[in-house]
Amino acid sequence: MGETFSQNWAWVSEWLNLVIRWAHIVAGISWIGSSFYFMWLDASLEKPAKGADDKIIGHLWMVHSGGFYHVEKRYVGAGEVPPNLHWFKWEAAFTWLTGFALLMLVYYSGGILVDEGAPTVGEGTAAVIGLALFPISWFVYDQLWMRLERNRKFGYLLSYLLLVGLTYGLTLVFGPRASYIHVGAILGTLMVLNVWVRILPAQREMIAATQAGNPRNMVLGERAKGRSVHNNYMTFPVIFIMISSHFPSTYGHAWNWLVLAALILASAGIRHHMNVNKKQTLWMVWAAIVIIVSLGYLTR
Repeated sequence: MGETFSQNWAWVSEWLNLVIRWAHIVAGISWIGSSFYFMWLDASLEKPAKGADDKIIGHLWMVHSGGFYHVEKRYVGAGEVPPNLHWFKWEAAFTWLTGFALLMLVYYSGGILVDEGAPTVGEGTAAVIGLALFPISWFVYDQLWMRLERNRKFGYLLSYLLLVGLTYGLTLVFGPRASYIHVGAILGTLMVLNVWVRILPAQREMIAATQAGNPRNMVLGERAKGRSVHNNYMTFPVIFIMISSHFPSTYGHAWNWLVLAALILASAGIRHHMNVNKKQTLWMVWAAIVIIVSLGYLTR
């Protein structure tokens, strides 16, 4: 009886893993793809010609799939809100839900949460710590950026140092793979809460104010844009962590926390150049290449 249940659960677990992982990747592609597209679009918009509609902030002609597309970014006056607006929100929610389900299935019920060879804490303690870190990380991150919105350079530096410290701390509690995946899960949680707690409410306020003919709350708008940029830069580390379990030379290295910290820094440089797309930032790409090649050599 026990053996039959064990065999059935192994079969169910494998197929749950497959289906949820598949759905997670599809949702993630949709979410991350829209983030990349809008960052590129904002950087590529052309100024309207003289005499054009003064409500147009920028526009762009594109060709794709055998057709021409004309995109405009524009001011919308009182009562001019279009009846049908697409909200990019469910992609984020579904990505997080499937990711959290995978975390529970693979790590919290899979017996690989702590290091089997030399566990520092028990499975139960590790589970409590891991789950508690999600709301704590959001509170620290959100409060930090509520106070440092006008001092972004210092905010970026402090955020990175806190992330490095968190990565190191996680390696002291969890097994190597679990420590990496928790960094990714925490970043993913920050990203989805940015969408639902900071970005979407600002958009609702913008729509409501426009419909009522009232001035928009520009602070909320600027905050939403800033959080959207944060999400854009967090995508590369999260994607790497999603595939890192296939590469034990990273998570399995004695200095695995430092390897991840360096890769996060390198990915930020590459992402910044892709967003800005200027010759002045090309050095960041070369610096990232040097970091990655050096890590490859050091972890051989």
